Amino acid sequence: MRFFIDTADVDAIRELNELGMADGVTTNPSLIMKSGRDIREVTKEICDMIDGPVSAETIAPDSDGMIAEGRELAAIADNIAIKVPLTWDGLKACKVLSGEGRMVNVTLCFSANQALLAAKTGATFISPFIGRLDDLNLDGMELIADIRQIYDNYGFDTQILAASIRTVNHMTEAARIGADVATAPPGVIKKMAEHVLTDKGLAAFMRDWETTGQTIL
Repeated sequence: MRFFIDTADVDAIRELNELGMADGVTTNPSLIMKSGRDIREVTKEICDMIDGPVSAETIAPDSDGMIAEGRELAAIADNIAIKVPLTWDGLKACKVLSGEGRMVNVTLCFSANQALLAAKTGATFISPFIGRLDDLNLDGMELIADIRQIYDNYGFDTQILAASIRTVNHMTEAARIGADVATAPPGVIKKMAEHVLTDKGLAAFMRDWETTGQTIL
């Protein structure tokens, strides 16, 4: 499973990229706002740093506006994935933009039917929002599994990009079910390295080592 970093914080992206943990990046208007930077400037910096897809989101409500904005965003760098919402206008924009050979990430997906429509319009990525479904006492992972089965049934090329990931358990389950990509905040990815037994074992090793009075360097 590939990891996309869900942030516009270039320092956090750089750290994970140096470890080989950044296969791509996803941004949205809220993340751009948090960065406090111009969308073109920060997006270009991220694209120059990352070899993989960098999602940049349109904000127009209508398909013509999305298409125009998508083309403008795509001009920033060759690895831009244009992000459009899963609305009827978003699907129209996806059809046009993907038909032009551009990567398109259809976002805010909350049902398998929506994911099926996105695949039919040529989406490169479909972004089901796990955490927001969990907030409503629905099973976000069940949606990932449903989309995986449907896409496999018919050989769709659209990649499942598990989004709105809040916990390390979300990452585990997304990988187990077979999501192609998971996009998560840097903090969640770092937490994947943590385990109480690792900490306990390391503390024991260090106590025992201190009693030897030895050094390695």
